[in-house]
Amino acid sequence: MPRKLTPARKLVLASHNKGKLREIEALLRPLGIEVVSAGALGLPEPEEDAPDFAGNARIKALAAAIATGLPALSDDSGFCVAALDGAPGVYSARWAGPAKDFGQAMTSVHERIGDNPDRRAWFVAALCLAWPDGHTETFLGRIDGAVVWPPRGDKGFGYDPMFVPAGSGQTFGEIEPDQKHAVSHRARAFAQLLMACFG
Repeated sequence: MPRKLTPARKLVLASHNKGKLREIEALLRPLGIEVVSAGALGLPEPEEDAPDFAGNARIKALAAAIATGLPALSDDSGFCVAALDGAPGVYSARWAGPAKDFGQAMTSVHERIGDNPDRRAWFVAALCLAWPDGHTETFLGRIDGAVVWPPRGDKGFGYDPMFVPAGSGQTFGEIEPDQKHAVSHRARAFAQLLMACFG
């Protein structure tokens, strides 16, 4: 049985990514959970050396939970491109380099795709909720769509401006944050988390 998290509980968001923090805080706000980020607590970023999103999410959540003695929620997510055999995938952030230059990362995706006609792409998010005793719950969400070039919009973050979700004519960088929160990979993983751990 999944463990329940009560509304009065304090929760550590095990991320230093400001874009992710904004999205997760927006998703948690209606639940009355008090949220503090790993960055605000001065926690170091653990090495993410798992081969998949779920493994990396678990590394981050457990590190924060054990360090603080509080439940911790982490997200590991990435952009996957069919023409690149699923890359950048778990290396999505690393493609942006130490400066977190996602403009350069998107250019790199575009250049590597070249004239390949396969434009399929998807975002994956793994959310992991961990407790200080080592117990974890992990939830996966995915949204499919297509790569576009040039990037469009400045409302998202990361690879959002070059991704058009299936059924939409706008990129994640063009739609309003509330619209993205309703359909994104992170929202889909969060809906599962909500049912399992907050129900």
